Amino acid sequence: MLQHYFVFKVKLSRMNYILLAEQFFNGFQLGIILFLVAAGLTLIFGIMDLVNLAHGTLYMFGAFFAATFVDLTDSLVLGMILALPAMLIAGLVLEISVLRTLYERNHLDQVLATFGLIIFFNEFFLIAWGPEGTGINLPPYLSGIITLPGGITVPEYRVVIIISGLLVAVLLYLLVSKTRIGMLIRAGASNREMVGALGINIKLLFTLVFGLGAVLSGFAGMIITPITQAESGMGEGMLILAFVVIVIGGIGSIKGAFIAAILTGIIDTMGRSFIDVALLSIMDSVAAETAGPALSSMLIYILMAIILAIKPSGLFPPKGV
Repeated sequence: MLQHYFVFKVKLSRMNYILLAEQFFNGFQLGIILFLVAAGLTLIFGIMDLVNLAHGTLYMFGAFFAATFVDLTDSLVLGMILALPAMLIAGLVLEISVLRTLYERNHLDQVLATFGLIIFFNEFFLIAWGPEGTGINLPPYLSGIITLPGGITVPEYRVVIIISGLLVAVLLYLLVSKTRIGMLIRAGASNREMVGALGINIKLLFTLVFGLGAVLSGFAGMIITPITQAESGMGEGMLILAFVVIVIGGIGSIKGAFIAAILTGIIDTMGRSFIDVALLSIMDSVAAETAGPALSSMLIYILMAIILAIKPSGLFPPKGV
């Protein structure tokens, strides 16, 4: 009997280990998505001093563009490739036609104007695609399961998301730290008035930065749509998390956005998965099931408050881009 009990405990411990590892993997994948959204937002906010509440709308744009092009081409890869320049064009048009007029306005005007954009585009996509939205079916070659060492199983497509996100992060780091345009971006984050005084076309720089931010946010929406769904209003929740990420990481810092996004993704996922179980050790099951979801949704904001108390400028100030 004792031997059977020991075997049961070992199996239970192994199941907990596998579940913990799989949820950690899911949290890392969420962190990658958050980084793609937050990286563009932190550049736009840090360099252009523009409070763009419509940045989550660009995430929604990417999801609908990808779903539409994949449906037209009947190819996941080709559809997403075509959606990227569409996102760039959409971002440039939005910046030139609307947002450029807000640079000299105060933050309250920017908040009101970009909030109006959220309402407009949510209604537009609701009319165009309907309340049920649209989705992307994964091709068979990305629908399998990968078994990692230790018996951990993860979907192939989630691995693709992580790899593509890490690749984008590396390319973005090289762009910002190793190229002339990156030098201007870093200079603009530190002192945009001086950059303009040196003869740099600041309007063109702003347009390029916004276009880059639009593509990054749209790319996040593209690659998550096969797992979730493209639907009106999907960008609001992601926008809130992205603001949390850039506050934690430091406004204008790509490195800070990456580290803060991974931390936020892992803490949010692990909290939602395990905090109610942890509470069972100190309270009854009904109370734990009630308090668990509420407390788990607070974890990232608690983290943000702690970081701000210790380092008000975030983990990595703008000069650490």
